[in-house]
Amino acid sequence: MGLMEFFREFFLGFWDYETPKIMVVKNRTLGVIYRMVQFLVITYFIWYVFISQKAYQDIETRPESSVYTEMRGVGILGDSIRDTTEYVRPSEGGDVISTILRREVTHNQTQGTCAEHYNVPNANCTTDADCVKGEMDFDGHGQRTGRCVPYYNYTFKTCEIRSWCPIEEFAAVREPPLVEAINFSVFIKNAIHFPKFKVLRGNIKPRKPKKLLKCNYHPDTNPYCPVFRLGYIAEQAREKFSELCRTGGVIGVFINWKCDFDVDPSECIPTYSFRRLDLRKNLPSSGYHYWFAKYYNKDGLEYRTLIKAYGIRLDVIVHGQAGKFSLIPTIINTVTAMTSVGICSIICDWIMLTFIDKNEVYSERKFDDASKEPNPPTVTEITLTSFGSTHSDLSDGVPL
Repeated sequence: MGLMEFFREFFLGFWDYETPKIMVVKNRTLGVIYRMVQFLVITYFIWYVFISQKAYQDIETRPESSVYTEMRGVGILGDSIRDTTEYVRPSEGGDVISTILRREVTHNQTQGTCAEHYNVPNANCTTDADCVKGEMDFDGHGQRTGRCVPYYNYTFKTCEIRSWCPIEEFAAVREPPLVEAINFSVFIKNAIHFPKFKVLRGNIKPRKPKKLLKCNYHPDTNPYCPVFRLGYIAEQAREKFSELCRTGGVIGVFINWKCDFDVDPSECIPTYSFRRLDLRKNLPSSGYHYWFAKYYNKDGLEYRTLIKAYGIRLDVIVHGQAGKFSLIPTIINTVTAMTSVGICSIICDWIMLTFIDKNEVYSERKFDDASKEPNPPTVTEITLTSFGSTHSDLSDGVPL
C-alpha cells in the first residue's frame, strides 16, 4: 500500500508547475560567494569562449592542401661528389622526402651459392645432415641447399644457401657519414584551400621566386621563405645531427594554418614546427633506413650493388583551421552564456540551504506549496459590558 501511495504522489506531483521565488537574503558571506561565481562564469565566456576560442565565428577545420618538396645541396665524400640525384628519395618531391646521410654498400653481388650468416637460427652446422634442403628461414637470406660449408674464410661452418652472394652481413662496407648534409636545404611549397570561405592561400609570396634562392626561413624576418636547413630542422626537433647520421630518423614537419577571415586574408601566415616521429630508444625499430640496389651486367652475368641507406625522412603534415563571423554561432553561444549565469543561483541556494540554514528559516520562506488550502480566518468574539440601563435611544437625546 505504501508503494502504491508513493507512485500515486509521484505521478500527481509530476504535473505540478514550479516557479522561482525571489527572496533577498541579508548575508554578506553568501553575497560575496554569489558575486565571485558570477564573475568567474562571465569572465570564462568573455575571455576564453568569445575572445580566445572566437565562438562567434563559423569554423572550417578540413581544408584542401597540396605539398611539393625539393632538396638542394652538393656534398663531397672522399673523391666522389654527391648531388640530389644520389642522396634524395623520391626525386619528384611530395609530402614525404628523405636524404641519405650514411651508407653500407655491398659490392659485386651475383646470384649463386654461399654460406648463410651464423646469426640466423639453425644456420650453424657440422655436417650436411644438419641442413635441410629446400628449407627457408624468415630471418635468413635464401634457400638452403642441404650442404654444410665453411663460413667464408673462417674455420666454423654454416648451411649453404642459394641467394645473392656474398651476403650483406659479411661483405658490406660502411662509408663515413655525409656531415656536409647539415647545410643542405629543403624547399617546402604548400597551398591550402578553404572551400567554405572560398579562400586559397600559399606559403610563398607571388612574383618573388628569385628571392627564395637566397633566403632561409625565419618566423619574424622571412615568414614567406619556406627554405629550411637540415641542421635547423634537427635543432628545432631537439635532435643531434651526428646521431641522425648514425641511425637515421623520421621528423615531422608540421605546417599550421590558423586563419581569421574577419581581417584581410593576406594576414593568414602559416607557422612551422618540427618533431621526431620515430622511437628514439635503442630498439630494433628505432631510426630510419632502407635498402635499394643498382644492377649492371659484367661478362654476361648480372651483378648488383646493394646499398643500405641511413638518413632523415621528412613527413610534411598540414593542419588548417579558419573562422569567420557568423550570426548563428554568435546567438547560440550568447544564449549559452546567459543561461550559464543561472548556475550561480543554484550553487548559492545549495550553500544557503546546506550550510547556513541551520534552523530552516530560509527553507520555510523559499518553498511554498500553493496547492494546500489556506487556513480559515480566526474569528474573535467581542463582549460588550454596559453599566446602568440596557436601553439606549440616541434619537430623543435622553441621557442614559
